[in-house]
This record gives sequence, C-alpha cells and structure tokens, in this order.
Amino acid sequence: MHPNNIHNNSSYDFSALIATHPILQQLTFINTFGNTTIDFSNPKAVLELNRAILKHYYKLIDWNIPEGYLCPPIPGRADYIHHLADILSNKKTKNAVPKGLDIGTGANCIYPILGSQLYNWNMVGVDIDEKAIVSATNNVTINPHLSDMIEVRFQSNPAHIFDGIIKSNEYFDFVMCNPPFHTSKEEATKGTLRKLQNLGKTKDVQLNFGGQANELWCNGGEALFLKRMIKQSVSYAKQIGIFTSLVSKKENLPKLEKQLNKLNAIHFSVEMSQGNKKSRFIAWSYK
Repeated sequence: MHPNNIHNNSSYDFSALIATHPILQQLTFINTFGNTTIDFSNPKAVLELNRAILKHYYKLIDWNIPEGYLCPPIPGRADYIHHLADILSNKKTKNAVPKGLDIGTGANCIYPILGSQLYNWNMVGVDIDEKAIVSATNNVTINPHLSDMIEVRFQSNPAHIFDGIIKSNEYFDFVMCNPPFHTSKEEATKGTLRKLQNLGKTKDVQLNFGGQANELWCNGGEALFLKRMIKQSVSYAKQIGIFTSLVSKKENLPKLEKQLNKLNAIHFSVEMSQGNKKSRFIAWSYK
C-alpha cells in the first residue's frame, strides 16, 4: 500500500476497533491461526467493520448504508486518495483548498469522506441512484464536521457524466471514479460466487459487499463507461485540472490510452497494491 496509508498493517487492530465500536466484538471470532477476524462473507460483519474503521481512524460519529448497497473495503479506497494527493502535490491547484468530484459516490460516499478527512479537500459526490443520494447525504449530515466539506448531487440523466453536475463557473482540481465493473447482472453474480468460493463459502451465499445494478454493472461494463467518460471529459477540459478513474481490468488500459492519444490528452496510469491484489487508475488532462 501507499506509505501514507494508515492501513498498511496486514491485519486489522480489532482491539482498538472494538474499543471504539463495541458491537463489532459480537461478530468476531478466533480463526485457526489464533487471530481475531470476522466472516467476510457476512454483510453485517463487513458493515460493522467499516463503521468501526471510520469511527476509529476517520473520526466519524456514525456511518451507514441501506441493505444491499456496496460496502467498500476502506484500505484500498484510501490508497486511491493517497496516490491522488501525490499527483496534486506536484501540480498547482486553482482552488485554495483542492476541490474534487467523485463520479458514482454511491450510498457509502466513501471517497468524499476519506478525501475530506485525510487531506481536508472539498468534495462533491455524484450519483444517478436517488436512494444512494439520500444515504450519502445522511452520512454527511450525521457528521457535522463533514457538512462544510462535502456536497452530494443527483445526476438525473444517466447518459451524462458531467453535464448537469458541473456549474458554469465551477472548477474542480480533480475528478475520481470507480466505474461499474461488470457488463451484466449475470456476470456480477458469477464474480461474487467466485469470491465467496475463495472464502470457502458455497452455501447460502450473499453479495458480501452488496451492490446495486448501477454500482456493479452497466452496458458495456468498465471499458465502455470509461470510453464515454473520456469522450465527455473534452467539454470540461477548462473546468477540471485532472481526470482520473480506477481501471479494474488491466487489459482495458491500451484501448483507453489509444482513445486519449486521439484526443491529444496527456495521460499516465498509476499502479497500486493491496496485499496480493493489484489495482490501478488512469489519469489524464488536456493541458
């Protein structure tokens, strides 16, 4: 992980997390290696772990998501934020306090929360799901110290990524995005089953990290979504300092880079590592 990531330790400090959020203790157990852990296939356990992490490390009063919505692994989300901070540190920002736009913020609103708490950024989170917008807004309002730093906006037209969201006189120093990964519900379900089988769970399976349709899949999957995002980004070249997005499938990078070359965009990718998991994000600008 990024050297500034507080979650660099390979294991969670359950003693500290339970002291901050006692309900977590009911969901922990000692595994065969003698370590305290949770059942990561249990949505309730994953939710309470996240609540404990956000309370303990990020000073939230509380945090929640509706049943069935995406419950993000916070260490990896924090890594994206830290790498973005590295990029911004080498780039002069127009806003006195860096301002970022999170495309598809979800019910969890995790990137705006982490960005505001780790680097005091001003953040705007956007989503096309009205229920997610209500939840994200609640996660801000129940933590008063977030209210002056985070705004949540509803995108009423799913075909548009920036139109209707960015105001005419508004400037964002960066954009970030975690696009839908799968091309269909069936593909998403298969991926979840593989994940659960790796955890040794084959019966009574559930989506352990949750996820609604627009969170997990879209027509054409990640590649088509990002091609659309790149195409639409041209119109906002003067209102956004740098565009970024996670790219889950490494094989999608060449086709995205080809499209960016056609648009004469300056671009590069950043590799990230969380344990055995490798991830990356692509970044581009027009100046």
